[in-house]
Amino acid sequence: MIVRHSRSVLLACTVLAIIMPSVAAFAQSTHSTAETAEVQKAKNEADTFLSPIIVKGSRQAANDPYNKGPSSTVTADQINLQAGQGTDDLLRGVPGTSTANNPQNPGVAVNIRGFEGSGRVNMSIDGVRQNFRFTGHEAQGFTYIDPAFLAGIDVTRGAVTGIGGGALAGTVNFRTYEIDDLIQGDKNYGGIVSATVGTNELGWSEAAVGAYRFNDVFAVLGGISKSDPGNYENGDGVTVPFTEQDLLSGMLKAEITPNAENTIRLGGITYDNDFFANSYFQNVKNKTFAASYAYTPGDNELIDFKTNFYYNRLEMRYDTNATGGGAAAGRRITDTGIGFDISNTSKFDIGDVAVSTNYGVEYFHDNYDVINSRTQPSGGVNGDGKSGILGVFDTTTLTYGMADLTLGLRYDRFDLDGAGSVVASNPLGIPAGAYTVDKSDGRLNPSVTFALNPTDWFQPYVTYAETQRAPTINETFAGGTHPGSTGQSFFPNPFLEPETSKGWEVGANIKVDGILDAGDSFRFKANYFNDNIDNYITGAFAAGGRQTFFVNNPGTSNVRGIEVQAAYDAGFVFGDLAYTHTNTDLPSQINGFGVQSYLPENIFSATLGGRFLEDQRLTIGTRLFAAGRADIGQINATNAGRPRFMSGYGVVDLFANYKWENGLELTASVTNVFDKTYTPASSTIQSTTIDTGRGRTFMVTAKARF
Repeated sequence: MIVRHSRSVLLACTVLAIIMPSVAAFAQSTHSTAETAEVQKAKNEADTFLSPIIVKGSRQAANDPYNKGPSSTVTADQINLQAGQGTDDLLRGVPGTSTANNPQNPGVAVNIRGFEGSGRVNMSIDGVRQNFRFTGHEAQGFTYIDPAFLAGIDVTRGAVTGIGGGALAGTVNFRTYEIDDLIQGDKNYGGIVSATVGTNELGWSEAAVGAYRFNDVFAVLGGISKSDPGNYENGDGVTVPFTEQDLLSGMLKAEITPNAENTIRLGGITYDNDFFANSYFQNVKNKTFAASYAYTPGDNELIDFKTNFYYNRLEMRYDTNATGGGAAAGRRITDTGIGFDISNTSKFDIGDVAVSTNYGVEYFHDNYDVINSRTQPSGGVNGDGKSGILGVFDTTTLTYGMADLTLGLRYDRFDLDGAGSVVASNPLGIPAGAYTVDKSDGRLNPSVTFALNPTDWFQPYVTYAETQRAPTINETFAGGTHPGSTGQSFFPNPFLEPETSKGWEVGANIKVDGILDAGDSFRFKANYFNDNIDNYITGAFAAGGRQTFFVNNPGTSNVRGIEVQAAYDAGFVFGDLAYTHTNTDLPSQINGFGVQSYLPENIFSATLGGRFLEDQRLTIGTRLFAAGRADIGQINATNAGRPRFMSGYGVVDLFANYKWENGLELTASVTNVFDKTYTPASSTIQSTTIDTGRGRTFMVTAKARF
């Protein structure tokens, strides 16, 4: 059993002095028409794939995902209706998106289009990079975030040219509560207090988040959350061992707005969780701090300046295994990351062409400090080292009539620095003894999108883009022997090259209002993608499987598929659905040197419901999720003595929500209504029992908004 010792949450924010940069301006065309100005204001941020459809009087916000290419948003309302469920469940309802599921580990490892781990998907919390890497019987990268603080999740699939780029398959940003999420109307305060209780060892979880605005200049936000679920049962009534947690999180933010043109935001989030995973009792502490500044003069469309400085420190500590021993006991992996991004958006006209250009630079640096065990400090696979990624980017959208042409160019440069020691019998022929690596390389990654806006409701587009993913410290400096066993050795590979992707995508966005009712809305987006990947990195075996190391696979691999997302809302009835079909010939990731990353060939999810009573205070609905069979890779099937394909499955949930006029609301739900026994897609394969998902669970959440 996990026992929590006395602890407290300490949140501190350091005020950062920001010097406003001078921005070179040039004269705008004096003959710009009022219509051109309206077009400029409707343009979306240039670090997305597409400019929005230009609709006069449109009800949709500029950041509406149905205005963009392959992007999706998990909204606050969706999170609210899934109260008590995990972040994995929220992400699995997004097209092309899954997670490397391990019911014992609370970390989130996002999988996009079958790419997972080691920075193939950039994950962040409020824009702060989460670069923790871990090689073992786990996913190769985690984000630790308390779902009680989530206000939304933004997912971009495919190439990202602007901030958040430098990845192979996309980005995911976990947005936590901001002051404006809590303070509504003309009040100077606001907050949410919630408590959830559930069966099947879900137990109690409590959270409180509040904000106060002292005046027009200064406002603060604070929050605390606690949860400690136990070991749940699967659909067969069998207890899934070591799925308990003991989580305590805190959050503190401040906003300073001396005037309408200048905004400074400071924030800190702490996460402290005890759990059992990878055969050991563990503790993870994650501390995230950020300071951002924005300068947006309303009378100058050449300047929309933003900058963000951040610090993140994640420490994972191993205690003992389930029997009180273990050769890896005492393991400690610490990732200390710092970074910044600076960008500006300028809008102007060149004749009849409206131009919106976003340009800037971002950099992040990680320092990995590893102790593999108390008794065998060099006995584990994870190595020390430092890495840095620099990105310089520009994305420019040219609009003429109904046509948008978006040109992107990003220069990515990586640096790796570290040292290690190898034996003479290593499979790569590296000279025996100590070695050092000081490696850097860079690449220009272009992108181009052509979109048409022939009507105010239909936008087809086509995109070509290139991306890269640099090798990580874990992949480059793997080494040592397997704790507690003999004959299993790990070796570094300082010769690894970056993975590169070159891909096409074609799709369309549809937005129509008033189809069946004057107040209804219909949204639809679909796309086909086809990506070719070179130098894909996986684990490899030598010496009959007793020597393991990372390697660039030869040749070109291909991933292609279809992603569909749709939503309809008429007030009294609503629904949304997502469908993904994926076909891949990527080499298999070896379980134990990461986890397999193939998505099921077909994934379908839907939420259907209605709103009833006066002012539609009562919401009742159902969630459906179905996944087809999933490939685990022949090498994993052989090693584990299992069938190569995991069986498909389907799960049904029910939910109801009632809101009172005084801000109180009650949400009741039943997950896995038919008590199915199933293995979630993209599971970390350990044993038949540990792989299985949660059985039928009843939960109730009481929430007060003030």
